[in-house]
Amino acid sequence: MRASSGFRAATAAVGLSFAAALTLTACGSDTTGDGTLTVVTSTNVWGSVAQAVAGDKVDVTSIITEPSSDPHSFEASPTDAAKLTDASLIVYNGGGYDHFVDDIIGTGNSDQLTVNAFDLLEGGAHAGEDEHSEGGDSHEGHDHGDVNEHVWFDVDTVDATAQSIADKLGQLDPDNADAYKANAATFHGQLEQISAITDGIAAAHKDAPVAQTEPIAYYLLQSAGLKDVTPPDFTSAIENGNDPAPAAIAATRQLLTDKQVQALVYNVQTQDRVTQDVRATAESAGIPVVEVTETLPEGLDYIQWQTNTAESLAAALQ
Repeated sequence: MRASSGFRAATAAVGLSFAAALTLTACGSDTTGDGTLTVVTSTNVWGSVAQAVAGDKVDVTSIITEPSSDPHSFEASPTDAAKLTDASLIVYNGGGYDHFVDDIIGTGNSDQLTVNAFDLLEGGAHAGEDEHSEGGDSHEGHDHGDVNEHVWFDVDTVDATAQSIADKLGQLDPDNADAYKANAATFHGQLEQISAITDGIAAAHKDAPVAQTEPIAYYLLQSAGLKDVTPPDFTSAIENGNDPAPAAIAATRQLLTDKQVQALVYNVQTQDRVTQDVRATAESAGIPVVEVTETLPEGLDYIQWQTNTAESLAAALQ
């Protein structure tokens, strides 16, 4: 589900009856039956982050792993609910993005340790984020209070999430607390490599205009100093799973045919006939297309995935 202020409605609500029943067996449990710590994450994006911190000392399981899955409309099964309620630690995106987690843990053990990445967004930006900001403070609010929940594109938030995972694992496993902290420090250094790429884009292409099929890469474009000039009516409709108004489609196509943007950021996991047409328009006009996804592509970890994405964006702007 997307955030409540205008985002796509969730279809992932889990029945309270079986979630409550599972909670009765999981309440108060920090480990599996054999005493092994477990971390369960909503998507393999956060699973990769958690695994980087946990190393080989903790089992990490992700609920959503398929590249073709759309987490906004994911329907959790009773087995998924059991994994979450039995977990030593839950790591999820938050912000209404993977609402099925809130549906399950909201009826469960109030003492269960969790890490909500959205809550770690710097400066409480989720109180009012402008997805189509044209400059100024990177966390400036706006009148209709929308939020951008795709915080895995925000390196600082991912770093804070890794640090929080290390802290929580240290609580559960004090003997290995130093190892978790060391792993988080190593991960921090790897994240800086991604920031170096986006800093380079910002230095070379400050305020370069780009378009998106939906505002999934908001934080990536923000860190790269780029300007999303896509009509908000277009991206908000796609974000909500609706067809944009003909005028919004025409305006977006015009940006591309007139070469008013230098790249099109394209979410391949939620493409439909409208976004496919926009992509075809961009390609016909010679506008580079930068593909983004909401889960890890097969065979890549978080660092590899985001490095590739940042490098693709840099290459598109050359």
